[in-house]
Amino acid sequence: MTAFAPAGGPLAGPARHRLRPTLRLRLTIINGALLIAAGVILLGLAWLIVNTGLTTSEQAMPGTTVTVRHADGTTERMDAAQWQRERAEAIEDNLLLEGAFALFVVSVIGVTGGYLVTRRALRPLHVLTQAARGLSTDTLSERISHMGPDDEVSELAQTFDGMLDRLGAAFDSQRRFVANASHELRTPLAVMRTEIDVTLSDPDGSNEDLRRMGRVVRDASKRANDLIEALLLLARTEAQAGRRLNKEVAVDLAVGVSSTLNAISREVRRLSLQVETMFAPAMVMGDPALLERLAGNLIENAVRYNLAGGRLQVRTGSDATSAWLVVANTGPEIDLAEVPQLFEPFRRGGVERTGTRGAGLGLSIVRAVVDAHSGMVKAVPLLNGGLEVTVTLPTAAVQRPAAVAGRAAVPS
Repeated sequence: MTAFAPAGGPLAGPARHRLRPTLRLRLTIINGALLIAAGVILLGLAWLIVNTGLTTSEQAMPGTTVTVRHADGTTERMDAAQWQRERAEAIEDNLLLEGAFALFVVSVIGVTGGYLVTRRALRPLHVLTQAARGLSTDTLSERISHMGPDDEVSELAQTFDGMLDRLGAAFDSQRRFVANASHELRTPLAVMRTEIDVTLSDPDGSNEDLRRMGRVVRDASKRANDLIEALLLLARTEAQAGRRLNKEVAVDLAVGVSSTLNAISREVRRLSLQVETMFAPAMVMGDPALLERLAGNLIENAVRYNLAGGRLQVRTGSDATSAWLVVANTGPEIDLAEVPQLFEPFRRGGVERTGTRGAGLGLSIVRAVVDAHSGMVKAVPLLNGGLEVTVTLPTAAVQRPAAVAGRAAVPS
């Protein structure tokens, strides 16, 4: 959002120098009000006690007189009852006057001390505010690192640091994604440009050279087109995580698996893979296209990263609350620590942008689809090499909970 300064001067907040109802001011007012109220109550109780004690004390008999010596040395005879009343009124007046003065002094000291103490107590919040104001993509490595007592402010600082950790990881992931996507798109474009330049620079080029150039350009453009389609599918799928799917119908996961196996049968025969299937109904509510792509990516990855003469196992099933799809394959050994990385964009076997087998977005799309359908995905490396991926989704008979982005992340 772009903000423009008004014609009368630079951009500024409304009445920035006026007295704002800050938290420190509100706490000071509340503490001062409580202190004054407590003082008034104590003063009232003291007056009530004194008044009650004086009025209920022993009274002089009628006609009794007392001799009163004044400060100037003179004496005066007064009625004892009148003298008692005057002394009681004088004591009460002195109590109220001196008590009010003491209450004023204590209130001033208490309010001032409360203001200073509140300021010191809220200092970590000012640090948090300054850190938030200076936050940018270049300062995400900074942390509050609060060293005070383990109180609410410390908990807030730790929460803020945790948020910065998550933001930093998200920005780093985004930078890697953009860099990898740029590299993946640049490679086929560079191949096409180089092939075209080499062919056109040869004055003796034949029709066969042109045909070869056409085949290379076609393959490179197909790779770029596949990558763009995968990126668009990933973006559309991630956009649906956390909200309702655009289309929700009853889908049997076993049907999508069967169609994918038929489509990839030629590659299965080329690698002489032993396919083991165990299909049971697995009805879920969701987007048929996304669920078919989920099954397709899992099976295509299991074939693409398999060994010649290896095995491919596919199972579907369900119970009262969940439906699942399990795809396992033989292949190279995978370290357990690398498993979560397989679900990151442009990761192939835990390595970024190595090899030419696919764009490295297959499992990223799987996780996004599972997120959008409020499911869980789990990957386990097999002892003799290969990987087993299990996708669990709510069945069609169960109310699908609200989707949560990132829920399908594989725990390390």
